Amino acid sequence: NGLLDPRPSTSGPAWTNLSAIPNDNFFEHVDYKGAFGSTDWTYGWTALSFYGVTVDTVTSQQDIVDVTSDITSDVYWTADHTYVLNGRIFVNDGGVLHIEAGTVIKGKPGTGVNASALIVARGGKIYAEGTADRPIIFTAEADDIKNPVDLAYDLRGQWGGVIILGKARINRPEGEFNIEGIPTTEPRGMYGGTDDDDDSGVLRYVSIRHGGAEIGEGNEINGLTLGGVGRGTTIEYIEVISNLDDGYEWFGGTVNCKHLIAAFCGDDCFDFDEGYRGKLQYLFAIQHTDIGNRCGEHDGAPETAVTTLPKAYPVIYNATYLGSGMSSTNADQDELFKLRENFGGEYKNSIFGDYNGYGVSIENKYSPDDAKDRLDAGELVFQNNIWFNLGKDSLGKESWSEDYLRDAANGNVETDPMLAGIDRGQNGLLDPRPSTSGPAWTNLAEYPVTGIKYGAFTNTIPTEYILKQNYPNPFNPTTTIEYDVVKTGHVVLSVYNSLGQKVETLVNGQKPAGEYRLIWNASNLSSGIYFYQMKAGSTVLTRKMILLR
Repeated sequence: NGLLDPRPSTSGPAWTNLSAIPNDNFFEHVDYKGAFGSTDWTYGWTALSFYGVTVDTVTSQQDIVDVTSDITSDVYWTADHTYVLNGRIFVNDGGVLHIEAGTVIKGKPGTGVNASALIVARGGKIYAEGTADRPIIFTAEADDIKNPVDLAYDLRGQWGGVIILGKARINRPEGEFNIEGIPTTEPRGMYGGTDDDDDSGVLRYVSIRHGGAEIGEGNEINGLTLGGVGRGTTIEYIEVISNLDDGYEWFGGTVNCKHLIAAFCGDDCFDFDEGYRGKLQYLFAIQHTDIGNRCGEHDGAPETAVTTLPKAYPVIYNATYLGSGMSSTNADQDELFKLRENFGGEYKNSIFGDYNGYGVSIENKYSPDDAKDRLDAGELVFQNNIWFNLGKDSLGKESWSEDYLRDAANGNVETDPMLAGIDRGQNGLLDPRPSTSGPAWTNLAEYPVTGIKYGAFTNTIPTEYILKQNYPNPFNPTTTIEYDVVKTGHVVLSVYNSLGQKVETLVNGQKPAGEYRLIWNASNLSSGIYFYQMKAGSTVLTRKMILLR
């Protein structure tokens, strides 16, 4: 009869008086007792669900909750309600928003100060954990999600968007700044700090639709804005569709993301600013036939402070970027990539094309601290990618861009990737998967193990904790660090600059007893003295190393 629902009330005793959970790689840290929290993980795949024994939290979605107050404590949004954002709703410092799989959140229409948006402020957290069968949907108030033709699929600007602000480093000279899309008079719109491991929560299987409301002339809200978000945050399986401004924009930070979609957005698909240094994999962009600028607009730093640190260095594997099509009359198709203001980073094993413009523009306006200088230094890398259907005779807009992309040593080729189907209509014909017999399955760049290559390399059980001197030292830009662990336990290995600021965490987790080696790449850092420190139990060991660029 569909009446079984084993989830405990969020106001009941199952959410209090909890035992500590072991800090290992098996147990997930949750804040409730019993097998269930606010999500019924039996839904959709079990016989209990199929035979109608358990409650159907998707079809039972009835009640509408008008959200007008900010979130200051633990709050739970569940799939049996639709939540309507009325204006800007903040998850304040110390607040935690839990969103159950299958929940729908809608934004009221409005522009300027009346624009609706969900903003996770510094110190706040969001746990929006959908599933493939039960995604969490952010959309316009007028959108009937059960009717695929009630709103045009490419309708934009009907509400704001989702903004997450963290405490990771950015390269603005101020160290923190007001986020784009929020009035500068709002203090909770600040982002940036010193903690690259900052954790703002989890976004997984989230669809963000029809957003991008204007708050001022030429100032719209991105679909998903990430300001100073740290690598402790989890972001994967996210879709932004039909946003009036950019699909995604990173302002500094180190958050890593996988499986991102940017479709039919009004401006850029993926936009980097202010020293973003995360890792990205499985990025898909497709532009509308009539609108959309660049698939990748990547700025390394503010144009008034291009020498500030940390330097931008995102690493991207397995992207597929499709423009507006070769027959498009979209006047904004100038460059598929615009790289400027000291941008550096990597794109490998990717497919770019169907864009009626140049492939890449690498600017030299601020030399000796611009994207071309990073290219010349080996800090801007495009390797083993496929380019196809571009509207210009050259891949690169500038001679140096063209020469680099045509250099056979870099593995870029201009050829048909043999995608199954490119289409931008509401007709079920888009299928961006490449043929298994085509070129997308060959000529691949090697993948990093984790970005830091590491592993145990002997079977010896050490008798004491040891942190060995790195080699080579001085180094540029990679060096090897070896360390010994006496017994299984939590090990943290971090790198600090001469001011005592943490610049990267190399190890943070359980390690069995043994001897370990890792290779660290410091290509996003400038020359100087750095210290690396290992903490294991009560043992703290520190050594000095020198980076010479």
